[in-house]
Amino acid sequence: MTNSSLTTITAKPVPEETQSCWSCGTMRAVHFCQACGKVQPPSPVDYFTFFGLPRKLNLDLAALEKDFYELSRKLHPDLNARAGSREQEWSLQQSSLLNDAHRTLKDPIKRTQYLLQLEGVELEEQSKTATEQARSTGQIKKQIVPPDLLEEVFELNMQLEELRMHKKMGEDDPALIEEIGRQKLALDGKQESLLRELEYDWKMWDGMIQREHNGQPVSEEERKQERDKMVDLLNRRNYIRNLVRDVDEALEN
Repeated sequence: MTNSSLTTITAKPVPEETQSCWSCGTMRAVHFCQACGKVQPPSPVDYFTFFGLPRKLNLDLAALEKDFYELSRKLHPDLNARAGSREQEWSLQQSSLLNDAHRTLKDPIKRTQYLLQLEGVELEEQSKTATEQARSTGQIKKQIVPPDLLEEVFELNMQLEELRMHKKMGEDDPALIEEIGRQKLALDGKQESLLRELEYDWKMWDGMIQREHNGQPVSEEERKQERDKMVDLLNRRNYIRNLVRDVDEALEN
């Protein structure tokens, strides 16, 4: 994400009554004036609002792509090359936000993580960047090992260490490589299974949001339960994803 997106992540939409065009005074769209076509200063909105979408997790991706390309054409900085410096800057900012929003919302996992951020939830950092940073600073990377994987992960890490030692000494152990390969396949299956569970929770979340839209109250406890389920599944999936990455690196090196 760019710095500009981080500053707007929890911002509220600008009230409609204040959204008049700076150039002609007409009530405008969020991104550009529908009357005179002038690009407008970016409004402090989240990515869902940027595309005029509810905060749901199952999106119409074809419609998202269509809106993205339409907005790209209208907001592209090259189209405003002859405009004043202020409009050019707004065009750059709007295009940057558009690209960030599109990149996040089109990916179901990134979309889920982003929505949880909007809900005030911080996810466990399992990224490769965090791993590299921890190695460079000598710090221990913060991570959560799923309890049901503790024994399995311990055994796999021992095998990976043994494999690295064999390779360092120029030795080969086909049986060990075959066993690690089998475990990798099992981890791939766990990732797929967790994705199916996530898809179910997306439906549950969207149903809850639809109920709110229809005027039916949803308690904070219910929202929290759904958030907690998704956080747990994402943390587990991220951990397994990075474990698979470690296995791939050990097998390739």
